[in-house]
Amino acid sequence: MTAKRNTAVAIIRNAAPFAIRAERASDVVAREALLDACFGDNRHTRTCQRLRDGRAPAAGLSLSAVRQDGRLVGTVRLWHVSAGGRDALMLGPLAVDHTCRGLGVGAALMQRAIEIARTRGHGAVILLGDAPYYIRYGFSAAGMGELSLPGAFERERLLGLELKAGALDGAWGMIVPTGAPLPKTKAARTRKAPLAVPHAA
Repeated sequence: MTAKRNTAVAIIRNAAPFAIRAERASDVVAREALLDACFGDNRHTRTCQRLRDGRAPAAGLSLSAVRQDGRLVGTVRLWHVSAGGRDALMLGPLAVDHTCRGLGVGAALMQRAIEIARTRGHGAVILLGDAPYYIRYGFSAAGMGELSLPGAFERERLLGLELKAGALDGAWGMIVPTGAPLPKTKAARTRKAPLAVPHAA
């Protein structure tokens, strides 16, 4: 039996000029350009990038927002990590094209990513971002005080969301990557790949 291809597309609002779908290989060039515009040339040196370098994103948790003409206007990915020995997902980067401010693109990406993570049985999502933005999705700094990242970071920006009650109880120590390693050639291309609305690093 041939596996059915998942072609579900979430249309956001009746009149929204964009849709959320799974990231495709054809999105990569536009995605990299969007991330450069959002986070600048130094984005590959950021602390959270150390959790992504050479790793594959979590299955089914790379999403794109596209306009009706097919142009990519938003992106988010989630990654497998160990949060002080607790399995979790790290969200980021989340980026939205500056021409789409106020259309709910970031909210749609966040809501869909959290929904998929929950239905796939993941216990928690962690991110490094602005609390006033992410609190609306249930993220908070509560219980994150004993966790650290591999590099400099602002403590108040380390936020967590439990998808299962108690998923981060007692978590302490370094957050480290646990995702599947990328083939070396692909990992090298990813590192070399070269204003919008940046949210999560």
